[in-house]
Order: sequence, then C-alpha cells, then structure tokens
Amino acid sequence: MGRDEHRHAKGKKKRNLPQTPNQEKHDGIDVEFSRELADQDDKEAMKRSAEADQRAHKDQ
Repeated sequence: MGRDEHRHAKGKKKRNLPQTPNQEKHDGIDVEFSRELADQDDKEAMKRSAEADQRAHKDQ
C-alpha cells in the first residue's frame, strides 16, 4: 500500500448538486409591457437601466 491509495474519494458522490433549484431559475426573457400600465417602480427601473447602458457603452 502506497501513499496515493488513501487520497481517492471512491465512496463519495461524484456529481454535484446544483446551486440554484430549478423552480427558482428564470429563462432570462425580457417581458414587454405598456408604458401606460407601468407603475413608479417600473419607470425607475427603466431609467436606471438606460443610465447603466449609457455608462457601459461610454467606455467602449
């Protein structure tokens, strides 16, 4: 018996569990909606998104 024989994980599971459960994952598809139906939070999010896009494209 050499030193290397004790360093293998023979009895342990080789596959890992996912970090995020499937029911909490989203498909990443943006949903279009009418500006007339947007509330104040939606308008603020659109404003922040536009400002972030400007900052991201300014450096390029």
